[in-house]
Amino acid sequence: MAASSLSATGFTSSFHGTWGTSIAGEDYPTMVMLVKTAPTRVRIGNKPLRTGPMMGNVNEGKGIFAPLVVVIRNIVGKKRFNQLRGKAIALHSQVITEFCKSIGADAKQRQGLIRLAKKNGEKLGFLA
Repeated sequence: MAASSLSATGFTSSFHGTWGTSIAGEDYPTMVMLVKTAPTRVRIGNKPLRTGPMMGNVNEGKGIFAPLVVVIRNIVGKKRFNQLRGKAIALHSQVITEFCKSIGADAKQRQGLIRLAKKNGEKLGFLA
């Protein structure tokens, strides 16, 4: 049999066999060996392996407004503070959206401005 044969559609193919031979064909033992020998975790240097995502606020204590935000959160309570902050972020996003509509900016530019506002809020400490 030739290395490739011409089919009815005019395309050539090197496949000669059934689906069973394509799944568990000649290269099956090699694939199993590759799967068994592939490392699941790699250690680089002397650092310990990271076990999972780290929880906590990375912005805690950073930015000029962070101390004020922490004090207000402690006075108002965490749940109520997060509700108020969520409303403020939503209002700010609406202001950005209206601004983009007024100048004719598209959705991609609007999303970029919202991301910039978030990054600036982190730097200033509003997300502490």
